[in-house]
Amino acid sequence: MELAPLQLALWGGLALGVMFGAVAQATAFCSSGAITDWVRDGDSNRLRAWGLAAAVAIFASQLMIGFGILSLDKSMYLAAPLAFGGLVLGGVMFGIGMILAQGCPARNLVRLGGGNLRALVVVLVFAASAYATMRGVLAPLRANLEAATRSSLGASGIPELIARYAQVDSGAGRWVIALGAAAMLAMVCLASRSFRNSPRDLVAGLVVGLLVAGGWYLTGVIAYDEFNAAPPASLTFVAPLGDSLQYLLLYTGASANFGIALIGGVLLGACAMALARRRFRLEGFGDQNDFFRQIAGAALMGVGGVLAMGCTVGQGLTGLSTLSLGSLIAASSIVLGGYIGARWSAAGNTACGADVALEPAPSTARS
Repeated sequence: MELAPLQLALWGGLALGVMFGAVAQATAFCSSGAITDWVRDGDSNRLRAWGLAAAVAIFASQLMIGFGILSLDKSMYLAAPLAFGGLVLGGVMFGIGMILAQGCPARNLVRLGGGNLRALVVVLVFAASAYATMRGVLAPLRANLEAATRSSLGASGIPELIARYAQVDSGAGRWVIALGAAAMLAMVCLASRSFRNSPRDLVAGLVVGLLVAGGWYLTGVIAYDEFNAAPPASLTFVAPLGDSLQYLLLYTGASANFGIALIGGVLLGACAMALARRRFRLEGFGDQNDFFRQIAGAALMGVGGVLAMGCTVGQGLTGLSTLSLGSLIAASSIVLGGYIGARWSAAGNTACGADVALEPAPSTARS
């Protein structure tokens, strides 16, 4: 029996979420933990895994675009006008928040799947604050900030912007930029012997990058409905978590979509992997300070993620795979915010940057 486009999107989103949740749980793939490792311990392996995921996502996604298989022109990363104020301010807020909350939304979903009850509180506060910023009490402030800082640039894709101002062909420029960016990121990541000798981090980077491209192919090709066309989407967790909360509260008045199915899949995949590895355990807050710190971090991420139009996965991987200037600005701002938070943590507030316990990585010299 042939499935309708919406059913394909739902089942595909669920499958992608299961794979992401399982891989992230098994490999400890985490952008906030990556920044904390680098700042606190000088360990760049998880940061390089994030970079490798970006390289793979860029290469695979742009390969499909270049051969005419896929078009991402109507995706939120390329179709939305650039609002620099929201991208920068929101990115910094999100970066600081993810350190305080001991993980970005994706990581907290994975932790929740492993039985971490602190992550449940973080996810709920994040979803509520994100929804309030998208459609609730904070929406007017967000709209005013976006209107005040909106750019007059017509296009937000880097190849199109270069083609406009350098008067070159955007198609050729796309190949040069995509291949150059992917190759440069991969070379920087693989330059470390410690990273090359870490199968866990290599697998994390390769698989997550392919999942991003797979999400684009699913929503932009396999589940595309020409009679009810929706913008193509892939892995992202800000709007989907807000939508998931609304879906749980209303149900009969809301409809499921790719993002909601993705969230459910991440929880299932992380839970299954945690049980298979005998790592499932219930955990609560350590003390009152831990509670308030993570609540504050979740709220910062929720508001900041909406202003920045994404998270470390949504903008830092999925958005970058479109070669969007806005995604580059947002991702850079998130890294800056994470660095500020991790430095503050390393200066004496070490609990803020702590991540879930990890199994020892292969013992290799750091580089």
